[in-house]
Amino acid sequence: MKKLFLILFSILTLGLFSGCGETKENTPAKKDEIQKVSIQIDGAAVPYYAPMYIAKEKGYFKEQGLDVDFYYAAAAEIVKNVATGNVQFGFPNADSVILAKSQGIPVKVVNTTYQHGLGALIFQNSSGITEPKDLKGKKIGVTSFGSPNYIQLQVMLEKAGMSIDDVKVEIIGTGAIVNALVSGQVDAIMFSMLRTIELKNQGVDVGEIRSDEFLPSHGNVLIVGDKFLNENKDVVNKFNIALNKGIQYIIDGNAKEAVEMSVEKYAPSFKGREEIVTTILNEVFIPYLWQSENTKKNGLGYSDPERWNNSIKVLKEYGVIEKEIDAKELIGNIK
Repeated sequence: MKKLFLILFSILTLGLFSGCGETKENTPAKKDEIQKVSIQIDGAAVPYYAPMYIAKEKGYFKEQGLDVDFYYAAAAEIVKNVATGNVQFGFPNADSVILAKSQGIPVKVVNTTYQHGLGALIFQNSSGITEPKDLKGKKIGVTSFGSPNYIQLQVMLEKAGMSIDDVKVEIIGTGAIVNALVSGQVDAIMFSMLRTIELKNQGVDVGEIRSDEFLPSHGNVLIVGDKFLNENKDVVNKFNIALNKGIQYIIDGNAKEAVEMSVEKYAPSFKGREEIVTTILNEVFIPYLWQSENTKKNGLGYSDPERWNNSIKVLKEYGVIEKEIDAKELIGNIK
């Protein structure tokens, strides 16, 4: 009886160890798992967000173990959703992030994707405007008194030794402001520099003065919530790697391909405009928005505290924010 018990025990023990060996061998490693994350992007799907789309379609996100879903919303909504964890990442304009942070909303900038702002004074060359001092007595269109462009106009005038009282400001809706310039309703508009290239492409003889020449600022930036950053630094780093790889792919001579893919799969309303969008990427995004002296030294997406503090100071001075914050509170150093 004792001998039979020992035989049975040996068989069971051998079976247990054999089973354990098979389980370990067939269980996939955690590093191979794909993590689902989402990002809310400012406005609507447009081909100017091509680096995000490239990162997904070329598998750059997947290489980093990420499966990314894209959603779209207004900037203020994006900041709140990121802070509360409704989405993991956001891509709003920088001014909305500064405003939110000044109000205590817990978000961090983890990639200053647009190194410069998009604002510009655009004018028809027949207007006689060549520099800010020429604006005296002119009629200038802005979308609202609370818009970043209105602040840019005020700073531009101040740097030229004038004030807002030296010009005539007209409030014009976003959908009509470019036509107001073309039709001569206003002498100039403070708006997006992307419109300059579009107008030139349409045969309109226009010039521009970029707002960054007198007010260093930023365009769209990548943000996350404080809590998410504290608990998921590796995920944020991985997202950054994939995003920057998408930008670099376009920089390396693939703007046309990126635009065509973006229009086909994400922004079909731009069908037929691929050529002008490609021109805008090559002339504005690649040399001016995505790259700067800072990125040459520190890599794509670098956040310059001094430049951020300059923007914060101006927004406080013009009453956009009540509380001035330090850029160190805003920038998430994740490396």
